[in-house]
Amino acid sequence: MSTESTPPRRLPLFLTDDDVARLAELPAAIAAIRAAYRTPADDKRNPGRIFADSGREWMRVMPSVPPSGALFGAKSINGSFGDGLQVSYLISLFDKETADLVALVDGNRVTGLRTAATTAVGIETIAPRRPLSVGVIGSGFEARSHLAALALVADIATVRVFSPTPANREAFADHFSRELSAPVTAVDSAEDAVQGADLILCAARSRDENPTLEADWVGDDATVVSIGSTTPAQRELPDALIARAALVVADTVEEVLHGSGDMIAARAAGVDVETLTASLNSVVLGARHVDRDHGIRIYKSTGAGLQDIVVAEALVDLARRHGVGTQLPVGIVTTRK
Repeated sequence: MSTESTPPRRLPLFLTDDDVARLAELPAAIAAIRAAYRTPADDKRNPGRIFADSGREWMRVMPSVPPSGALFGAKSINGSFGDGLQVSYLISLFDKETADLVALVDGNRVTGLRTAATTAVGIETIAPRRPLSVGVIGSGFEARSHLAALALVADIATVRVFSPTPANREAFADHFSRELSAPVTAVDSAEDAVQGADLILCAARSRDENPTLEADWVGDDATVVSIGSTTPAQRELPDALIARAALVVADTVEEVLHGSGDMIAARAAGVDVETLTASLNSVVLGARHVDRDHGIRIYKSTGAGLQDIVVAEALVDLARRHGVGTQLPVGIVTTRK
């Protein structure tokens, strides 16, 4: 077997967290996600998460060879309890033609960017095509990034927001009242935010891992975004709401069905979650019919390496265009086998 090696054709680029903050563009991220989900789901290209865990240190690796774009790679999430819990995120990107290392990207901000962008792609396929009243539970980073992303793909008529800290929800309402051409109001309860809303955004971590809204608050034809139940222990939506749903759209079906506490609990309560659930790919492609105006439609996300890789590639493209980032002085060997 030959081990002949050739020098990298282009030295790798490194993007810091500050670089990602400068480059982050929701429209570019949404376009990258939309292109990635316009092909059938392929578990060989996107095999799901790989875990290594010592009890003290742990690593989660999310690999992907996207059908779109010129790059492939993986995001690693690396944690240690050596001094409290500390976590770092690294995305490595390789050229599809040569297997050369193209870039290393600090993934800290990429997760939020790709999650909001993927939600936007999901909502543009299942929400009604008319002015929508939006109810938001949460006022932190995820709530802000998601509302900004949703405003790019949906016609937002009004927004009501609740979070437990009055100052935070008032600041959220003040910010988006300036950003959106729609009234944004802070309200005193999650129920007040959700009741009567056409589109409901759940973006607040449950403090005790109980659902953050009740089924009877949700109208019969509402669209619900659920992004906060990404492990078996986490809860966001009640069983009764999932039982009422006409459709659950999942960014990664297997991980949503078996890795989300909401779906695990609903299955245990007797809900046929497998029949209810469709992949985001099938909805984007039109292979799964969606009645946008009737029945409760739920978008559930646990995240996927596919999303990280295509959004990171979009960031690298922007970085090259604008001269952002640090070109590393060395690369790694690419060996011909």
